[in-house]
Amino acid sequence: MNFFKDIQQLFKQNIREYGMYIALIFIMLIFSIATDGLFMSSRNISNLINQTGYVAVLAVGMTLVIVIRHIDLSVGFVAGFLGAVAAIMLTRMGIPVILTIPVILVLGLLIGLFNGLLIAKLTIPSFVVSLAGMLIFRGALLQVTEGTGTIIVNNERFNAIGNGFIPDIVQGGDIHILTLILGVVTIGFFIWGELKARRNKQQYDFDVISPNMLIAKIILISAVIAYITWILANYNGLSWTVVVVIFVVGIYHFITTKTVVGRHIYAVGGNPEAAKLSGIDVNKITYIVFGSMSMLAALSGILYTARLQSATTTAGNAFELDAIAAAYVGGVSAAGGVGRVTGSIVGAFVMSALTSGMNLMGVGISYQYMIKGIVLVAAVIFDVATRNKK
Repeated sequence: MNFFKDIQQLFKQNIREYGMYIALIFIMLIFSIATDGLFMSSRNISNLINQTGYVAVLAVGMTLVIVIRHIDLSVGFVAGFLGAVAAIMLTRMGIPVILTIPVILVLGLLIGLFNGLLIAKLTIPSFVVSLAGMLIFRGALLQVTEGTGTIIVNNERFNAIGNGFIPDIVQGGDIHILTLILGVVTIGFFIWGELKARRNKQQYDFDVISPNMLIAKIILISAVIAYITWILANYNGLSWTVVVVIFVVGIYHFITTKTVVGRHIYAVGGNPEAAKLSGIDVNKITYIVFGSMSMLAALSGILYTARLQSATTTAGNAFELDAIAAAYVGGVSAAGGVGRVTGSIVGAFVMSALTSGMNLMGVGISYQYMIKGIVLVAAVIFDVATRNKK
């Protein structure tokens, strides 16, 4: 009985965090039953994860933007434009991949810093700044692609970023051994991290979950990691897109949870005036957040261009809406100050899983848009309800 009481108490205290995981599991179960297991096949799950990559990267940056009570509508066409610039550098200018990628990321950073300058120094609303940016970069994308309409990228190393998989240590096998090893290592790091975090909290007399709940949490999440690892290992293993997303999430999770900058970001989102009075440079935080947002947009453009192996006139269309939806579904508060990058990744997978599952079921595109809109509204209602309850 105590165990179930602990579960109930833990869920009540962390309903925002755990609600999205339950939603993802529920969605996957429904589609798996509706498609006779096709949804959970190794091939479909691998494709689903890879297709989510460019949105997941954007969702990470959008999380921080919304946390500090702003919005960025320009990121979709920033991604499309910079993806096209990357294609031009590779195909027409002959610049190698190792130089193209850093240049594109720096260009994205500069665009974001300029947006941050307009918002922080000139106090122009972020909605207006980013809307103007969306129009500018949409026009810029059309300008650089108007000659051919589509810029084909034949660079194998670049295209591997969006379509390639990490090589296995054993060639010719049906199971990707390296992916299994990495999965085991990930589970090991997760268990170590949970035990270390619990020990640190106990040192400062913070509340911790019961030992039984800790064991249950470790077993459940480890089982999920093991299952996903097994599915991927049965179909080519980990892709380079997944590696990039994991790298980005790892860096931003560390920044937001373990650094002074991360604490300042949430302080600014919670109460900008109080943060300013406490000595936090709010303008500096705005520069950092918008700079990182557009840099991640550049990375998203690279992933998308590499996946399509071309730059098109429609690249980036509605990317920003997918990123915003993923952030809200992943638990970011519309009021600012609340949200995790890991949650936004789950939100991105929820939205992608809906699209993939409905495609497999043959649901019309019009109904897909309406259903995803309902999910987004439900996520915001859930946010408002939990905040009011607290």
